[in-house]
Amino acid sequence: MAPTLIVTAALLGAAAGLLLPRPAHRLAVDPGDPWRATAPDGTPIPGWIGPARTTHSGWYGPNTPATATATALLCAALATAAGPVPELCVWLLMAPVLVLLALVDGAVQRLPDVLTLPLAAATAALLGLAALVPGAKGSWTHALLGACALGGGYFVLFLVNPRGMGFGDVKLATSLGLALGWYGWGVLMLGALAGFVYGSLYGLSLVLRGRATRKTALPFGPFMVAGAFTGLLLGGFGA
Repeated sequence: MAPTLIVTAALLGAAAGLLLPRPAHRLAVDPGDPWRATAPDGTPIPGWIGPARTTHSGWYGPNTPATATATALLCAALATAAGPVPELCVWLLMAPVLVLLALVDGAVQRLPDVLTLPLAAATAALLGLAALVPGAKGSWTHALLGACALGGGYFVLFLVNPRGMGFGDVKLATSLGLALGWYGWGVLMLGALAGFVYGSLYGLSLVLRGRATRKTALPFGPFMVAGAFTGLLLGGFGA
């Protein structure tokens, strides 16, 4: 694996990660509320792009160095697993958006349509383009089928238990199904199962520490994202 590719992916991830805390802060509101327009100290936020910092109170929102580091490591890992293939561009574009979704869901248990819907459409379109480029190691048809399968599965869970599974999870599952399905049914099942395992282990740890009960609502988006990254890494290495 060319070190240049991995370093480039890490730098791109770090640059994107530096810009995530501002939109994460703005989007972390309850359904029906307008997006935040001010920092915690009341300073107006000038747009969506830029560092989450004011001249009066300093940094706000999710920890910027931690977010940048995590996004850089994820992008580097994806580059290591996938290698110089067309779909790597799609994974590197998806990664910061998925990190942003995990941050927002972790803060307010919400996966905004303004992120989930464009993510699904863009992922489908970009994977379709990647499939036309020589060297692609996946299947666009399998990606579309994966989106239907995972999105449909989560929709059934939503109908069965709407209190335990939000409709935002269903929309996110469509995007993740596209990415995981690109590598085939085995990767799709593994990525989906990993999300449930991660979520269950986290919930169990909270219960054992007395910080939650079996009925406590937990954000599931971060675990869906973690499971998908696990599947993509294994799919990339196995392709």
